[in-house]
This record gives sequence, C-alpha cells and structure tokens, in this order.
Amino acid sequence: MAHKSSIEWTETTWNLLTGCTRCSPGCDHCYAVLLSYRLERMGQAKYAGLTVLNRRGQRHFNGVVRLHEELLEQPLRWRKPKLVFVNSMSDLFHRNVPLEFTQRAFDVMNRANWHRFQILTKRSERLLELSPLLTWTPNIWMGVSVENSEFTWRIDDLRQTVARVKFLSLEPLLGPLTDLDLDGIDWVIVGGESGPKARPMDQAWVIEILDQCRKATVPFFFKQWGGVNKKKAGRLLEGRTWDEMPAVS
Repeated sequence: MAHKSSIEWTETTWNLLTGCTRCSPGCDHCYAVLLSYRLERMGQAKYAGLTVLNRRGQRHFNGVVRLHEELLEQPLRWRKPKLVFVNSMSDLFHRNVPLEFTQRAFDVMNRANWHRFQILTKRSERLLELSPLLTWTPNIWMGVSVENSEFTWRIDDLRQTVARVKFLSLEPLLGPLTDLDLDGIDWVIVGGESGPKARPMDQAWVIEILDQCRKATVPFFFKQWGGVNKKKAGRLLEGRTWDEMPAVS
C-alpha cells in the first residue's frame, strides 16, 4: 500500500535509494538530511550511517548512497493510478548509482504505465549523459532543480534529453530568475526554503517567474512561501493558490 506524501505536487513517494551528497547551495539545508538522521535513530536500517557531523556541528550526508533492490517493483503493486515522486530522499542520477540500477528502475516505470512518475535531479550533466540509454515512456516526467541564476544551465541539459514531460523545481528559490528560457518546458514549480535556518524568498522573484510562465503558457505551481513556520506562511500568491499541472494525455 502506498503512503500519501505531504509534498503538495505529488501523491506518494518511491524511495528506492537513500543517501546523497551536497552539490550546490540548494542542498545546504536539505530536509532529507535531518529526516534520514531521525529515521536512523528510530531504528530504520535504510537510513543507518548516511549522515555525519562536520566541524561546526552541522549534520550532512556523507556520500553513501544505498540501493534498495527489494523496493524496485513496489509501484507494480500499487493498482490505483498515482503521481509518484521518485526518490524524495536521494537522487537517481547520483554518480554512485550504477547505470544498471537506473535502467531497472526505468523498466519498472515503463511497465507501471498507469502511474505518472516524477523524477527530480540537480545532477543534470549525468541525466544528459544517461538519457539515450534509458527508455522514456510518456508517464515519466523529468525535472531539474534550479535555486538561482548560477544553475540555469541545468535547464539546457534537461531540454536536450528525450523525456516526454520536462519540468522545473525552482525550490528553494534563493535569488531572482530573469529571462528564463521555458522553451520545451511543460511545468514550473516554485517554493521557498523552510526550516529553522530557512533563507528568505522575495515575493518579487516569485511574481517574475509567474509572469514568465503566463507569457510562455507554461503551467505554474506555487508550493510554499517557506520560512521557519511554513504552515503559517501558507501558499497564497496574489490571493489564491496555484496548483496548475502539465497538460498531458
């Protein structure tokens, strides 16, 4: 039985990997680090030994990526169609994930064609490298994370893949993103960082992205303002929620 996810733009998660590595500023306050540590302390073996403390007493991933082959065929047992976020606790395109394992995961997604799978990565170079070696059925949505203007090149990498549905997760949004090239992009998600050390997100940055999506007729999803108390900050933008989704058959 699949468990309902609290992530606003999906329905459930499929965590066939655990563990990761920091690769850019968007990773600095990653929720998955503290959640992995908490789950380890609760006795969940999947998350044991994935995090360490640095010299400043901050917890972070140590680079161990654990493959959970026993979970590979889990979506095939979910008979009700779902939106499935692939690896909310890791990254399928991490260098420590063998190509053969990634291909097996794609084979499951190909066969479980009643679900729609949402894959998200910051490692767009490896995504582009592996794209020709994977089978991209229409139910596989591929996205990249972009936190500021320094990493918009990830969008260009995504655009060159053969994924049928391509999306952007601009979260945590850490700076303005002007003149986004949304050609070939099917969906944009925007969200602020949350947690005790959350970095602020300027409303003007969000409005600017919304305007660009409107101009390009790209569906826009506003996930959250974030902050220390994300529930209190809410999800309203211009007096309403924005839950637009890709226009797919």
